[in-house]
Amino acid sequence: MGTEVILSLYFFGNIGDGAVPDRCKGIEFDAITPDEKGVTLFFKGDHLWKGFHGSIQLANESFKELDDNHHIGHVDASFRMHNTEKTGDHDHIYLFLDDKVFRYYNENLEDGYPKEIQEDFPGVPSHLDAAVECPKGECIADSVLFFKGQDIHVYDVATKTVKTKTWSHLPVCTSALRWLEHYYCFHGHNFTRFNPVTGEVSGGYPKDARSYFMKCAGFGHGGNYSTPKCSEIKLDAITSDDPGKTYLFSGPIYMRLDTKRDGLHAFPITRTWKEVSNGVDAVFSFTNKIYMIKDDKVYIYKSAAHYTLIEGYPKTLKDELSIEGHVDSAFVCPSENMVYIIQGNTMREVDLTATPRVVTQDLPLPLSDIDAGLCGPEGIHLFKGGLYYHYESPMTLALSRIAPFPQNITSAMLGCQD
Repeated sequence: MGTEVILSLYFFGNIGDGAVPDRCKGIEFDAITPDEKGVTLFFKGDHLWKGFHGSIQLANESFKELDDNHHIGHVDASFRMHNTEKTGDHDHIYLFLDDKVFRYYNENLEDGYPKEIQEDFPGVPSHLDAAVECPKGECIADSVLFFKGQDIHVYDVATKTVKTKTWSHLPVCTSALRWLEHYYCFHGHNFTRFNPVTGEVSGGYPKDARSYFMKCAGFGHGGNYSTPKCSEIKLDAITSDDPGKTYLFSGPIYMRLDTKRDGLHAFPITRTWKEVSNGVDAVFSFTNKIYMIKDDKVYIYKSAAHYTLIEGYPKTLKDELSIEGHVDSAFVCPSENMVYIIQGNTMREVDLTATPRVVTQDLPLPLSDIDAGLCGPEGIHLFKGGLYYHYESPMTLALSRIAPFPQNITSAMLGCQD
């Protein structure tokens, strides 16, 4: 960071000895929220960080009106509105300072703001500690959870009513974040994951935020995984589930892409599919289930309830899909009941509605040694290292005798780093 930033005038006044905060030193954040582009903002005093790997900057570079209007030490709470029915609010960022609320879109303050908090959120107290959005399905209704001490004020977006709960077992949250459908209470330099309806905490918490929500030397969750450059990507498998989330598998990790806006995030495979270790050979999705092939075994997980292994699995490839041998790739096209399984330079069709399942057709391919395959609205992508081959449909793939010219994997395609 340049000397000019360190020596610049702080828009909220100096923070004690004038030191610039370093989140790798173990600080307590004032507020955390994703912005409308999916970048997570971390606020501390008069500074903020953009993203898990971004460098520090003065907050007034992005939200100058906070200084113009309020002149206080920090943002109390923040969240991004999730409600899609109110199109005027969707994806707007709300920042709370004392008894005021500021609403931004693309870092521009909306007309009429700041307002008293109760004008926008009747029944919600001022001087908040934290806030986080909670969409219907994860909460009973589209809601915002406001934290003050150990009281949680659950604001119903549609009815504009508030119900207050006390979660004495949860640490006092100085910031909160919804990330990849999970909810996190940040306190000190730690975080605790909680159920947004009951406040229940399960698992080994608290955990150090530096191991999960930022890149710091000496910290990392089971290997400090990072997303690869597009030119260096080497997939073992790729699939998209029914809700539209894409999962990329490489060695012992998987990367999840909800939207290109919210970015690609890497985790150990065993974090979500604990029965599968040492990577996968192929993965495909069908009727709200995800099929994972490893060696001669097939694991089938229900997509709901955070991927629960179906009773009786794993089964052998022969018992489940009537095939034997190493599988290079597998994919199912939208609205089809056929899984296409690539082994070497052969593509096998298996009808997933048949009982028992049998190979209905063997088709020669114009290429081999495919790493992974994905079929979507734009056609079929077959991946090989940092390159991919595009086909319009399984039929064009099966009828091709010469492989098309390979293309480079791009960030716009998979969310990897250019």
